[in-house]
Amino acid sequence: MSVSKEELLHIANLSDLKIKDDEIEKYIHNLEDILNFTEVLDKVNIDNCDEAIGANKDVNVFRKDEVKEFEDTDALMQNAPDKERGMFKIPKVLN
Repeated sequence: MSVSKEELLHIANLSDLKIKDDEIEKYIHNLEDILNFTEVLDKVNIDNCDEAIGANKDVNVFRKDEVKEFEDTDALMQNAPDKERGMFKIPKVLN
C-alpha cells in the first residue's frame, strides 16, 4: 500500500508530531511496511482458531476501594520539586 507525502504529513499533524523534511521518505517507507504487514495478517486463515480474550486464564482480582491517610506527608513533600496547597505541582500536560 502506498502512502503519499500529504497523507503522512496529515497523520503527523493529527498526532501532533513534528517530522523534518529529510525524515519524510523514511517515515513513508516505515508506514508502508506497517500497512503491507497488516495486509499479510488480514489474509491469515483463522477458521480453526479458538477465540482468545487474553493470553492466560488469570482474572482480575479486585480489592475494596478504601481511602487511607498517609501519615508523614511532610517527608513526602520534601521530594516535591514544586508544591501547592499540600500537593505536588506538576507542569500542564494538555494544551
